[in-house]
Amino acid sequence: MKKITTILSFGILLFWNYSQAQIIVQNTQSPASLVQNVLMGNGVIASNITFNGSAVNAQMPQGNVTFFNNNGSSFPISTGVLLSSGNGSAAVGPNNSGSFSNNNPATSDVSTDPDLYAISNAAVTFAEPTNGVILEFDFVPSGDTISFRYIFGSEEYPEFVNAGFNDAFGFFLSGPGITGPYSNSSINIALVPGTATPVTIDNVSPSTNSAYYVNNVNGLAYGTAIQFDGTTVVLTANASVQCGQTYHIKLAICNISDTGWDSGVFLEADSFSSEAVDIAVATVTGDTTVIENCTGAQFIFSRPQTQLGDTLLVTYDIGGTAIMAPNAGFDYNNLPNPITFLPGEDTIVVTLFPNQDGIVEGPETVIITATTITQCGDTIITSGTLYIIDGPTLPINESNPTVFCANDSVLVTAAASTGFPPYTYTWSYAGQTGSSAYVPIFQNGTVDYYVTATDQCGNTGTDTVTVTMNQTLAIDTMMIFPASACTPDGAVSGMGQGITGQPFYHWEGPNTGGPNEIDASVMQNLAPGWYIFTITDNVCSVTDSVFLTSEPGPIAAFSLSSIAGCNPLNVTFTNNSQNATNYEWYFGNGNSAMVNDLSSQNQTYTVSADQVLIAINGPCRDTAFASVAIVECGCTDPLATNFDPTAIQNDGSCIFPEPSVIVPNIFTPNGDANNDVFRLTTVNATEVILKINNRWGNNVYEGSGLDPYWDGKIDGTLAPDGVYFVQYTVKGLMDKEITGQGFLQLIRQ
Repeated sequence: MKKITTILSFGILLFWNYSQAQIIVQNTQSPASLVQNVLMGNGVIASNITFNGSAVNAQMPQGNVTFFNNNGSSFPISTGVLLSSGNGSAAVGPNNSGSFSNNNPATSDVSTDPDLYAISNAAVTFAEPTNGVILEFDFVPSGDTISFRYIFGSEEYPEFVNAGFNDAFGFFLSGPGITGPYSNSSINIALVPGTATPVTIDNVSPSTNSAYYVNNVNGLAYGTAIQFDGTTVVLTANASVQCGQTYHIKLAICNISDTGWDSGVFLEADSFSSEAVDIAVATVTGDTTVIENCTGAQFIFSRPQTQLGDTLLVTYDIGGTAIMAPNAGFDYNNLPNPITFLPGEDTIVVTLFPNQDGIVEGPETVIITATTITQCGDTIITSGTLYIIDGPTLPINESNPTVFCANDSVLVTAAASTGFPPYTYTWSYAGQTGSSAYVPIFQNGTVDYYVTATDQCGNTGTDTVTVTMNQTLAIDTMMIFPASACTPDGAVSGMGQGITGQPFYHWEGPNTGGPNEIDASVMQNLAPGWYIFTITDNVCSVTDSVFLTSEPGPIAAFSLSSIAGCNPLNVTFTNNSQNATNYEWYFGNGNSAMVNDLSSQNQTYTVSADQVLIAINGPCRDTAFASVAIVECGCTDPLATNFDPTAIQNDGSCIFPEPSVIVPNIFTPNGDANNDVFRLTTVNATEVILKINNRWGNNVYEGSGLDPYWDGKIDGTLAPDGVYFVQYTVKGLMDKEITGQGFLQLIRQ
């Protein structure tokens, strides 16, 4: 399997959208010119070129031996020669039909060719060759191998595989040292890789040798590039030859059993070569020109298939007027030199990235030259030339509208050209983007806005868009007559100037689309709010607005000295109202008051209640609300002696019981179940701490809890009779406690 090495250096590679590109097919060169000027590569001299195919006529405007260019599409061979069983132009995409046939079988009948007959297996299937083309010539190689690259494609794919329509083609080579089964003892070098099987519809398909098949139904593989439903991958035809000897090759293709559903073979330009390392230039535009800081280029080094088993070091010369990095003012990145073909590699791609140097200058060249000495002793020099040009300054075709009315939404447009689409646009107003924008103009005269266009490569252009306003109509005066408080008796009026023809007046409101409107210059009986006035004459329409006010209405407001408390609660109400003359109080406790001043009001509450204040000024009324919350208060602590279970709020009146204690002074632990332990008698105690010492101060007992006691033993041994010293602490509720001490007489009887 062929290997391709791609060598990238620093820079920016822009990826282009190939999906919408189509190949270009042209018939501007004769078959002989296509062989000599397109197909022939290094180390080969061609002669005696003959052609058996369709001449260019009304039925075959392109013929079936044509030049093609991939036009920047995803089709993997950039340029070359197309041999088609029908009209070459019918191979142009997109893939939008089940078949095509623009051939002229009367002048392209190759059915009698014995080699096509043999390859198509016609003797077995009885499906004979029909129309096609045969291109043949002599050549003399400079080395001991010959090779070229190609792609076979067909409309027979995939539905007519193994259906008797085995469209076939062959590259039949004859000459010194070659003995084969075809005419003139030729061999077919258009073979499935690693086999002796000819490349045909049936031999390379989704089910047979599928590794070499490419599905292009509905443009799956190549977008809109070509019409063929399927193709092979890029294949290489090669053979061993004797340098300096004359050989003959016949390139032939034909339909089988029909004159439609055509097939074609794409032969790569400059690929028919012998021995020499070849250099080709590929760019996204299909020519040999790249743009600074935009389109990249590839120098494609390839070597003959017969050298694949060896490591090959290629040193090449870099010339031209462009400057390579890292030199100052460089025009393109540093290119690796030399390059090394490892075993199995037949192609190495060196990528050039043009640098934006900011200097306006003419085209600069990069020339790469490699020298090969063939086994015949011939010196073959191959080269590739690339041109680097400055990016364009984008011209912009813009609109310059004239309006006759002030407008905050005037449409302006711009369209850039001569760059690399798609273009992006930035407008100086409101940061708008896109090829159109909306800009304002509010007074007579002109306003300039700016638009900057940027293409995919970063090339820019800036232009001015001028908006002109020539308006005479204007709203001269608008007046308001305020409404009374709470009474819709206001009015608005408006006047205009610069009127052309008969004016039309319109008021509406409050606000746009409000409930009131009139086609007149005055509108009456209005409530407060925004009112919209419009004048329309024979040329323009202008609109303005005015806010209609009213006398202030009453505002009810009051505050409370307390909003919550214990029963009974005295509350003072302070009147904070405005713009009122009379007041109605409703206190919620059964009391009310009608007053004509802001005097405070006092009320007593035993239960919760809501209050209302109505502020009155003529027909206008405003209302304010408040609430007083009354709760039952008392002792809420269940441990208190005066605990009140009905109380919700603690009023601090809780009374807690006092602890008390009785301390015995005689203790008779003799086992008669009477006074056998020493304990304190307590009331209202929460904890008792008891300590007992002998007369020498040694501790004989210590305990705590609600009822600690001493059983008259010291470490399990009966304590002796005598006097003991007692200390105690009795704790009660609310941190109350009693402490004391005394003497205890222990007697055993």
